[in-house]
Amino acid sequence: MFEIACVSGDGIGPEIIASAKKVLNAVCKKSGVDLKFVDVTAGGASIDKYGVPLTEEALNTAKNADAVLLGAVGGPKWDNAKERPEKALLTLRKEMGLYCNLRKVTLYPCLTEASPLKAEVAERGIDYIIVRELTGGIYFGEKGYRTGVFGREAYDIERYSEIEIERIVRIAYELAEKRKRKLISVDKANVLETSRLWRKIVHDLNEDYPTVALSDMLVDNTAMQMVLNPSAFDVIVTNNMFGDILSDLGAATVGSIGLMASASLGDSTVGMYEAIHGSAPDIAGQNIANPIATILSSAMMLRYSLDCEEEANIIESAVERILFEGFRTKDIANADTPKEKILSTTEMTDEIIKRIN
Repeated sequence: MFEIACVSGDGIGPEIIASAKKVLNAVCKKSGVDLKFVDVTAGGASIDKYGVPLTEEALNTAKNADAVLLGAVGGPKWDNAKERPEKALLTLRKEMGLYCNLRKVTLYPCLTEASPLKAEVAERGIDYIIVRELTGGIYFGEKGYRTGVFGREAYDIERYSEIEIERIVRIAYELAEKRKRKLISVDKANVLETSRLWRKIVHDLNEDYPTVALSDMLVDNTAMQMVLNPSAFDVIVTNNMFGDILSDLGAATVGSIGLMASASLGDSTVGMYEAIHGSAPDIAGQNIANPIATILSSAMMLRYSLDCEEEANIIESAVERILFEGFRTKDIANADTPKEKILSTTEMTDEIIKRIN
């Protein structure tokens, strides 16, 4: 039996986690895989209940599970809280040793019209993986406030060590070897010392992966090329902040952030899986959120943490099939395509389960 810690969190989190659970139950019942879901309170929900974003008990439950499935945390309700809900997410990543985040950017051919890119660009295809360093850099560096010559100041310090860079870059090289043997390392080496160290280590490691063609790209140019020529990318490796920003840009190019899954991994098989979108409090409780990103994240969980490749493939095929058949949630609907069938969160979930069965 596999134990899955489910963090529903805030906003639309409970809705999309409920969808993922239903899909996982359907595919695992069919194949005989035994899952046990354990609910964990974190984020704003935990602040409301316990006064902190993440309790020690919740953290220990997550660390002792076979995998963590996360909905979303945060929202304007907690803007003035002593500790922000997002601290739960950062703490889980840090304490579970999840230093690698994989975000797959794929444009389904049947969703070309949903992409904001020019048709001739979108039709060339989009299929790449962003490998993002997750527990270092400016998000985890020293930070604070002080009074300076010009009044109030705030600072955030970015720091990276050789080990932090090397371990994430090796994962990217290994992924590249399994794909098209092409790796693009994204940095800001023309300005930042951390990027200069990053670039040097990436090039040093290329000697261990001689079949992989390595290219460097500045982050601003990367953002531009993701819009102008996204088919040129296959595997991208970058630091925490750049990866955070670029993956959201990538999500926009494929039609909706509601389609983007992610896996956060470390040295063990225990990972955390989540859609890259936020808690979307403006649509929470309306049954219109797109559950696909969380459902695809659960497929990644089956693949990377539970070694259930067949079950992961079944979920991914079911999602691709319902999209091909014209089923849409509101965020990926196209008013100019009358054949589309716009569904609620629960209806989309049920259609995916029908394809699985």
